[in-house]
Amino acid sequence: MSDASPPGTPVVPRRAIRSFVKRGGRITPAQQRALTEHWPAFGIDFAGSPLNLTDAFGRVAPVTMEIGFGDGVSLVALAQAHPARNFLGVEVHAPGVGHCLLAAAAARVTNLRVFQHDAVEVLAESVAPALLDEVLILFPDPWPKKRHHKRRLIQPEFVALLATRLAPGGRLRLATDWEPYAAWMLEVLGASPEFRNLSSSGDFLPDHTDRASTKFERRGTRLGHTVRDLEFERIGH
Repeated sequence: MSDASPPGTPVVPRRAIRSFVKRGGRITPAQQRALTEHWPAFGIDFAGSPLNLTDAFGRVAPVTMEIGFGDGVSLVALAQAHPARNFLGVEVHAPGVGHCLLAAAAARVTNLRVFQHDAVEVLAESVAPALLDEVLILFPDPWPKKRHHKRRLIQPEFVALLATRLAPGGRLRLATDWEPYAAWMLEVLGASPEFRNLSSSGDFLPDHTDRASTKFERRGTRLGHTVRDLEFERIGH
């Protein structure tokens, strides 16, 4: 019997090298309480099986996924600003997830659900092909040292997986304040036959007025870093 995968089966990136370090971090009593009290309303337990979004949200609507939402403030703001969309957040760090749940409960949003799990595994096992209409990856860890570049989230294998999970015409939006990582993103995505750059100049967007500012962005701006936004469209019919 052959071990080969059927034609068209996406290659799932191996997780021997992760794009994050699972820091313990300091979680506040309020954040810890939120993980207990608000998880039933907003949390999705990773089960390693395809997610039924209609059951999760109680409706059918376009879906935006944010990978690595940090403290979740900008994600909650997006959910408030776009009530006709469903928002799915993925973050591994408990303090950030707790902070997001607090903000979501305070804002009384009903169109937001979150995973506390590795985004690659969520995409590979919980998200069905062509399920997502938009993916946001805002200010991921740039892993600036050359020996750590293999840990960067944006890699050809990951981009190929993303392409299978985005519907044709779906958008991939990215941002970074680390210039070398911006060039890296541009090169990796530019080499993908599944994506088309939507920048009129073929590189970066001129502004980012349609998204909320993040904590990492504000920190980078204070440090004098240039923020680069990229937007790509999933090619297909």
